[in-house]
Amino acid sequence: MRSDVSVTSEVFEANRARGAVRFDVHARDGVTRRGTLHESGSLRVRFPSPEGEGLSGVFVNTAGGVAGGDRFDIDIAAGEGSRLTLTTAAAEKVYRAPGAAAQLNIALKVAAGAHLGWLPQETILFDRARVHRRFDIELDEAASLLLCEIVVFGRIAMGERMEQGEFVDRWRLRRGGRLVFAETVRLDGDIGAKLARSAMTKGGAAIGTALIVSGDEALVERIREASESFAGEVGISAWNGFAMARFCAQDAARLRADMMAVLARTGAALPRLWLN
Repeated sequence: MRSDVSVTSEVFEANRARGAVRFDVHARDGVTRRGTLHESGSLRVRFPSPEGEGLSGVFVNTAGGVAGGDRFDIDIAAGEGSRLTLTTAAAEKVYRAPGAAAQLNIALKVAAGAHLGWLPQETILFDRARVHRRFDIELDEAASLLLCEIVVFGRIAMGERMEQGEFVDRWRLRRGGRLVFAETVRLDGDIGAKLARSAMTKGGAAIGTALIVSGDEALVERIREASESFAGEVGISAWNGFAMARFCAQDAARLRADMMAVLARTGAALPRLWLN
């Protein structure tokens, strides 16, 4: 006779969300157009009216959020000379996970002369959320990239904080086939106490990263010129032909404002959904 625990586990597993999006874009006569598109499960991508010569895509998670055991896979290829900007319809919420962690896997390929902007809205982690995220990025030597991510540890405006849970964020960037950047962030257990440390966020509830390829010291100086306007902490440096800005703030609104100020200095056009 099967136990109630085993039956409950099977029901839980059967109700986990699965979603995948895979597509490519290409440039024709200077205009970027979508190629082959594959969608499955609860993940969708929509393409609003073209903006200039580039193409914009908006991800929609019809599951209404991310829960323990969910899995979402994104695989995107930007062909030679294309321009693509991607965002999300809303902030992504990652809910409490009593069992397995959610899995988010993103693969980005950018060919020669192409530009890809990855600009999702915030990822909000609820207390006891568990999520593993992985970025695998392949850039041609002549490609460019703007990749921005904001992670929020609880909705402070609603009196919520992430105290316990697990967040693992793995980034790998290859340029011209060579690994030029590798980083893994791991926060688990008593996350609230760790974030309270001065060497971490000093009690802040939002962190962010902007990876800019190509980036140099001239870009770093332009961004530093705006430092007096920042509401939180922002640090930026450049090496190996790319620049990286790190953000930390007491809440998501302040960090978002800082991120927008930095992106303005790069000359990047923000998705319309960021401005609503």
